[in-house]
Amino acid sequence: MRKVNTKDVEEETWTSPKGKFNGAGRQVSIALGRKPQSTDINERHPFDVEIARIPPRATPFPYHSHSSQWEFYHVISGHGVVRHEGGTTQVETGDAFLFKPGEAHVVSNDGDDDLVMYVIADNPVGGSCYYPDSQKWSVASPERSLIRSKPLDYYDGEE
Repeated sequence: MRKVNTKDVEEETWTSPKGKFNGAGRQVSIALGRKPQSTDINERHPFDVEIARIPPRATPFPYHSHSSQWEFYHVISGHGVVRHEGGTTQVETGDAFLFKPGEAHVVSNDGDDDLVMYVIADNPVGGSCYYPDSQKWSVASPERSLIRSKPLDYYDGEE
């Protein structure tokens, strides 16, 4: 059995080049030995667990959908708003929600305190993402490349 205490998992933070997007996360599955680039299910793990933290008034990523990935969210603390294909929905501590492949989404913190959530994803090999606002694709096989008709930067058309 592998075990970690999540308080000991280092938090990674990120900010987009112009500062429009930012967030943080503790990669629990990686701390437990997950090797994201492996195709061996014993090394890759069948799911990925992150403790995501979105600072007040922040959005961590552009609006996007996954071609083959499921994502489950459980709000641990704080509140926010989820943009999805049907509009927007407020979320708060205790709420759980799910996005299946092809459903565009983004979670933002509209509060004054951190929004903290468990995010559990199945991370299939070779999945891709679509970004409706900038009309581009991210293809992750074997490395992530962003394309329209030529390679693009991740935040191109988003900021």
